[in-house]
Order: sequence, then structure tokens, then C-alpha cells
Amino acid sequence: MGSFFVRAAAGLTMLAAATMAMAQEDSTNQVNAVTDWSVFEEKDPRQCWAVTTYKESLNTDAQGVAKSVTRGEILLMVFFRPDAGADGQVAFTGGYPFAPGSTVSFEVDGSTYELFTEGEWAWPASPQDDAKIVTSMKRGANAVLTARSSRGTITKDTFSLLGFTAAYEDADKRCDS
Repeated sequence: MGSFFVRAAAGLTMLAAATMAMAQEDSTNQVNAVTDWSVFEEKDPRQCWAVTTYKESLNTDAQGVAKSVTRGEILLMVFFRPDAGADGQVAFTGGYPFAPGSTVSFEVDGSTYELFTEGEWAWPASPQDDAKIVTSMKRGANAVLTARSSRGTITKDTFSLLGFTAAYEDADKRCDS
């Protein structure tokens, strides 16, 4: 799990940039939109990413009772940052701090993966896990991410994968060093 924290630290800067970019109503760094996915590009530092927001979100307490909660941006993304060695790094933010030591379940058409959490962000443990998830995302229709907040709320966010492959390839090409 040590490699996760190294990857997480390297990714925090680019994730913060992505969040700020998505928050800007008239962002100048969005370079493409493909169905349900958008592509962003930054020059300094050099980074590109494909990103989407949820289509459906369910929030429940530990007993499965629906719960009304306030959350920040809920984003699923894949990053390319040549200078940091990020080449197709999967990242997820649930819009809240995850429960300490918890993991996020990432399901695509019956295949389930685990993301490790730190604060409001979650990543796979290794570049090999990123590659497996990306392969599933390219073949799938929807991704469902299930997580637990620091307050005990269980969240289940569903993301469309329509346009993912084209957005992923566009982001990769733009940051190809």
C-alpha cells in the first residue's frame, strides 16, 4: 500500500487542478467533450485528463435507509501527467472525506476493483490496477463506485462510460510526451 501513498501525493496537485477546472463555469482548458466525458489540458505543469460526473447517486445510512446529505463535486477521472509519471491514473472524489482506512468499491459490468482512500480522493494501488480498470471502463457501459464517508454515510454513485474510450484516447494523445 506504500506505492499508493506515493501515487496519491503526486496526484494531489493534478486532482486539485481538475477540481478547480471543473468548478469554473467557463473553463478555458476544456478541449473536448465526448458524450458523457470531457477532456481537459493544462500546459504548466503538463497534464491532461478525461473526467465525468455521476448520473445517479444514492446515499444511505448503515441500515440502508435513504439519507439526505450535502456533498461537493463527485468526479471520476483518468489522468496523464508525463513529468510525474502518471500515465492513465484513475482517480475518484466522492465530494466528502472518506472514512479513514476505508476503500472504495469500483464495479464495471460485474468486475470489481478496490480503490484506496486519503481525504476526499481514492486511487487504485498500482499502475497495473489502473490499466485493469481502464480496460474494463473501455468495455463497459456504467461504473458504480460505493464508498463510506467519515460520518458513516454509504454512497453509491453511478457513472456513464459513454464516450470514455474516445475521451481517454484524446487525453492520452494530448499528453503523449
